[in-house]
Amino acid sequence: MWDDDVDESIRSEIEKLTGEELVDEDYDSAIDGAIIWWRDGDDEDALSDTIVDASTMVGDDGPLWVLTPKPGRSGAASSSTVQSAAKTAGMNAATPLTVSADWNGVRLRAFGKGR
Repeated sequence: MWDDDVDESIRSEIEKLTGEELVDEDYDSAIDGAIIWWRDGDDEDALSDTIVDASTMVGDDGPLWVLTPKPGRSGAASSSTVQSAAKTAGMNAATPLTVSADWNGVRLRAFGKGR
């Protein structure tokens, strides 16, 4: 769910930390982790579907994050929207964390993981 308003500094830092280039949603092989950029106004059902699609591509222990603009920023999505979509997709959503000045991140885990 990349768009021209994603935070390129976050992408760059992830690439530096991992030593790998990030791929987009058209990549069709297994991945080590997934970042879904989500904005208010995007379809919640589509978010659930995207979470399911991403989780099938990520290995058992790979991280899956949903990044949303922070409250007060254009496109800010409520954390309840992400939590509801995650639940529909069979995932638990953690408490949002600040990942940059403009973006929050929510880590998702399959039900039962992390116990």
